[in-house]
Amino acid sequence: MSAILSTDALNDFISNPVACIKPIENLPSQPQDDPSSLEHEVILGGQQQPTGSTASTDGPSKISLTDCLACSGCVTSAEAVLVSLQSHNEVLSVLDAAPALQLRGPDASGRFTVDGLDNPDAKFFVASVSPQTRASLAAACGPGTTEGQAGNMIEQLLRGEQGLKAGGKTNNGFAWVVDTNTAREASLVLGADEVREGDAAISKPILTSSCPGWICYAEKTHPHVLPHLSRVKSPQALMGTLLKTTLSKTLGITPDRIWHLAVMPCLDKKLEASREELTDNVWAGDGKPGRGVRDVDCVITSKEVLMLSESRDIDFFGLPKTPVSHTTTPFPDPQLERFLFPQRKRQRQSPASGTSGGNLHFILQDMLFRNPGSQLQAVRGRNVEVVEYVIVSQSGEPIFKAAKYYGFRNIQNIVRKLKPAKASRMPGGRPFGSARKPAAQAKSLDYGYIEVMACPGGCTNGGGQVKASDSVAVDRNGWTSNPGPEEQKQWLAQVDEAYFSASDSEMEDADVSALNDFGAEDLVDGISPSYIRDTLAHWSETTGTSLARLACTSFREVISDVGKDSDDKANVVQLAGKIGGGW
Repeated sequence: MSAILSTDALNDFISNPVACIKPIENLPSQPQDDPSSLEHEVILGGQQQPTGSTASTDGPSKISLTDCLACSGCVTSAEAVLVSLQSHNEVLSVLDAAPALQLRGPDASGRFTVDGLDNPDAKFFVASVSPQTRASLAAACGPGTTEGQAGNMIEQLLRGEQGLKAGGKTNNGFAWVVDTNTAREASLVLGADEVREGDAAISKPILTSSCPGWICYAEKTHPHVLPHLSRVKSPQALMGTLLKTTLSKTLGITPDRIWHLAVMPCLDKKLEASREELTDNVWAGDGKPGRGVRDVDCVITSKEVLMLSESRDIDFFGLPKTPVSHTTTPFPDPQLERFLFPQRKRQRQSPASGTSGGNLHFILQDMLFRNPGSQLQAVRGRNVEVVEYVIVSQSGEPIFKAAKYYGFRNIQNIVRKLKPAKASRMPGGRPFGSARKPAAQAKSLDYGYIEVMACPGGCTNGGGQVKASDSVAVDRNGWTSNPGPEEQKQWLAQVDEAYFSASDSEMEDADVSALNDFGAEDLVDGISPSYIRDTLAHWSETTGTSLARLACTSFREVISDVGKDSDDKANVVQLAGKIGGGW
């Protein structure tokens, strides 16, 4: 971590019990006029003295993670709150609260019914799992376990008879466990369209927005980069919106009766799930961010999967590595069912795509596909986490430039290059300071797209992944002492290997006919953009909501008020705005 980042963050930590002011913020109540009294009361110091007849007792104050994010205080204290709000304990608590809603059907007319709606606490449970989580747990299982097999073990835990269903008060499990790779493919196609079509509302270069650690940092520290952020939702957010909108519309139930769990490699994904921009207010309300039903109700990490299993006395590593045997309830929309549960096997990902979803890689492949005869040139930057890419035509002319910047040390460099130069305060004077180097800024603006990720090495190295120093990794690798740098590097290599793994049998079982239905001439890196666009158009038509409201999001500057004085009038105006629904 750079010294600049450390300096910026010195006032970024607020101990929640000490400095959090949310619980004591209250609008002044209107005094009740007493028509029988003509006396006037003088209020000293702006505070009305309570009387026996007019005294009121404030109700208990509550603070939510949404309050923390809107407070403009700090990321660190918000993370402290979210760890207690979103954890494996919350999963167990919600599962045990009431019997789950049961989906019945389809009947002869293709309709579904939902049993158990008379119980207001009953919910319908669905989960989505990231490939990075599957890779981390595959590495924890030991050599020979593929990402797909680890995914089967997670599904066995969440919806199998030997998993969560075997215990608890209600024997609840998850109706479906979906792969976020389907939403990832949609995000990739939308991201490539965004770059190619050149939305005037987004400044170039376009920066990746799927990393919540990077987004929180940008919103609070570098608001000048916000116009550059991609508006396409992350796979987690897109999957949450797809599940909540489709199920609520097709089943005729409210979004709060659907409980969506996401299993992710990153703790900051808990922050993302709590954003007001990712609630039903956006797609079912007035289209503006606000307090509504979250598209993702809870996020747990790869480590917390093991904690979830341990809490129910289940040996995760003893679960079957085969798919759950019993029949899955059909998804209520046949076309979206084929999208969420494809018969075809995805082709093995190339290491060139990286371990963070492959946003930049797909955009480069799309550009190469649309410019026959062009070539891709890659130049490594100052370290392995910085790479610049140029697509050149047959004549050698540059067509498209892009880059990847991983890790906060490298993020510092790119945000400085994007920072507008300060104008000289002296007319005719020579520019000084940051305005002295316009060349560096011009170079960064040559990029059409930059993939930015907070974690060095990408998402397989996320903060919620199983680490080499964790006891499960030490025990299963037979290390006799705490792992050093070499062991940690070896461990991350095992996770990356699992991420790109696919057994020979899995590849042989691929449904070639399903792949050919997309049209081989349309495939870009194994993905059919036309199929994705048709599916998204069907989703928009089914829900009666524009694709922009379903698949895109927004960002806002969070101005820190740490150490700043504000008068009572400003506080009242601010609170009144919050009560009205806006932040």
